[in-house]
Amino acid sequence: MTTTTRFTAQDTAFVQDFHTMSAFGATENGGVDRQAATIPDGEQRRWLSGLLEEHGFTVKFDHAGNQWGLYEAVPGAPFVVVGSHMDSQPTAGRYDGAYGVLAAAHAAFRLAARWEAGATAPTFNLAVVNWFNEEGSRFKPSMMGSSVYTGKLDLEDALDTKDAAGISVRDALDAIGCRGTFEGPEAAYCAEIHIEQGRSLEREGVTIGLVSSNWAANKYEFVVHGEQAHTGSTVIADRKDALLGASMLVVAARELADRFPGVLHTSVGQLNVYPNSPVVVPSRVNLLLDLRSADEAVLAEADALLHARITEIERLANVSVEKNHSHSWAVTPYQPEGVELAAKVAADLGLSNKEVMTLAGHDSTNMKDLVPTVMLFVPSVDGISHNEHEYTKDEDIVAGLTMLTEVVARLCDGALED
Repeated sequence: MTTTTRFTAQDTAFVQDFHTMSAFGATENGGVDRQAATIPDGEQRRWLSGLLEEHGFTVKFDHAGNQWGLYEAVPGAPFVVVGSHMDSQPTAGRYDGAYGVLAAAHAAFRLAARWEAGATAPTFNLAVVNWFNEEGSRFKPSMMGSSVYTGKLDLEDALDTKDAAGISVRDALDAIGCRGTFEGPEAAYCAEIHIEQGRSLEREGVTIGLVSSNWAANKYEFVVHGEQAHTGSTVIADRKDALLGASMLVVAARELADRFPGVLHTSVGQLNVYPNSPVVVPSRVNLLLDLRSADEAVLAEADALLHARITEIERLANVSVEKNHSHSWAVTPYQPEGVELAAKVAADLGLSNKEVMTLAGHDSTNMKDLVPTVMLFVPSVDGISHNEHEYTKDEDIVAGLTMLTEVVARLCDGALED
């Protein structure tokens, strides 16, 4: 594993840029709050534009707010797209997504310098991307920018989406000057590097995760409808408590995970209670619930059990549950030739590696359905993520940058061409 004593000047510059980037939206506990199209998000986007332009890249924003840094070495050729996202969850960690964008930029700088110094010209051009609203914390759904780019989400539907305050994506992007007219480059291949957000790499002492597939997921927005009443005077038997019904859904989700230990992950990550008054029985609760598994049969069984449980909850809590399917994805592999290429690169660089699945969704899970895509992980200390204490060692983010640089170099050179 790389050590700090072996850092090159380029490595040190990367680490310094990482610390600079982490100041945008910084929180008191060492994390960031840089939700999509907020002021801190706009500030870091302007900083990234300056960094890219300083290294000779042309910066453009597309209709959906995706930020592109373009290096055209071969006029008219398609692009190898490399990057991740810089938006965050509220009070989140510094590494999730943002590391992948900055690593993409520095990998691109190193490759552009090679080509300009006389190295053989690549087959494909290079595009660094900062995808818009991957997290989905302010605007739903998640992975919005890459979904529009890959044709999975209609642009106008995305732009019309509103946050909890009623602000649309269109207006939020305009407010930070990041809604452009660029159509986006033609992609030939894609690569993304990310922190693992789990414990397996650190536990096994492995530096690089070679992502071979994603877990399947079903995401729902449920609305539990009850009836507003006085919490003191209304007889318990007469109550139609939406929060009681929502709480039963939360427990049901956890009981499903316990029923399929290790192979099913479930969660309720957001509850909005109305009217949220201390003396009023809630009349409505909106909640987001998701089910994830690498085994689609398990996912289907759990989904059926959940919906059967909803019928029982409606009876027990005297409420009705409105079921809205948010979005879902199946277990789909990354192209095996890309995994094999990454394994060869890791071996050539002497970096320990293993194949892993990604439990979380990433922009690359959209991109792999459009073009051959390589997804890489670096270790997360204690598996902590979406948390201000999220951390990855400098040795590992530098090793990941070295790995990404060589993977992208080979993609640009046409290593996966028939």
